[in-house]
Amino acid sequence: MAVYVVKRFLAMIITLLVIVTLTFFLMHAAPGNPFDFDESGGISEQAMQNLMAHYNLDQPTYMQYFQYLKNIATFDFGPSMVSRSRTVDSMLTNGFPASMILGLSTLIFSLISGIILGVIAALRHNKAIDYVTMIVAVLGISVPNFILAMLFIKFIGTQFDFFPIARWGTWRHVLLPALALSSGPMAIIARLTRSNMLEVLNQDYIRTARAKGLSPIKIVIKHALRNALLPVITILGTLTAAVLTGSFVIERIFAIPGIGRYFVESISNRDYPMIMATTVMYSAILVVMMFVVDLVYGVVDPRIKLHKKEE
Repeated sequence: MAVYVVKRFLAMIITLLVIVTLTFFLMHAAPGNPFDFDESGGISEQAMQNLMAHYNLDQPTYMQYFQYLKNIATFDFGPSMVSRSRTVDSMLTNGFPASMILGLSTLIFSLISGIILGVIAALRHNKAIDYVTMIVAVLGISVPNFILAMLFIKFIGTQFDFFPIARWGTWRHVLLPALALSSGPMAIIARLTRSNMLEVLNQDYIRTARAKGLSPIKIVIKHALRNALLPVITILGTLTAAVLTGSFVIERIFAIPGIGRYFVESISNRDYPMIMATTVMYSAILVVMMFVVDLVYGVVDPRIKLHKKEE
């Protein structure tokens, strides 16, 4: 087990290095630089040279690359090229808590509600509640989360003071954004749980458990659900990616002071340090999630073991 963990950890480091390398060189391959425009109508040649030298953009690309690797190894992402009075580290520190709360709330709600809906639909197969659940799932997948966000604002946020919008601070501010952002993942989990529960409930060991007189709740929770959740665990990494990328737009709509707005603004403004910092952060989250999924697999399903290769 320890050898496997070490190998997976090294694989994560290599994956992050590849992502950082590709992002760095693709970003620098684009024409122009962050100082090609100025609100006053232009920038002098001397000022341009001074700015390029200050941010080390006058050095060869390979030297910038190795310097950047050295900086991120110490978690020093440098100053922002747009908000020049602030560092990237301070901006991420300020925005990360809001993004983390929104992301975790979305994932937790998606998992709990999706699993519950999927189990209910499977237990009431071809009944009215099954059809209603699948209709909700199809709508969740089909309707973009930013459309749902605007509908929530118009018909819920503006009508009920309990759901504040365009503000941030308490748990009530998380409800509408999390609901909008979780619509797609919840629908996917519900459909996947339903299909796998239907397959598992027809297995011989489930019939044996029923023949032994076990209660339906114990059969579902202890025997059926555990095996039905394996495919759900598999897609957790993908769902995490969907939540992270979807949060960019949701944070803008609900004026959430998270990292998403920095990421969007950094791309349009060619803010190299912020682009690289957010890329590293989101990539690290995704890679770690994939690693956690592999470990959880072995916990949920005892049949999955890590064996050494035979000599």
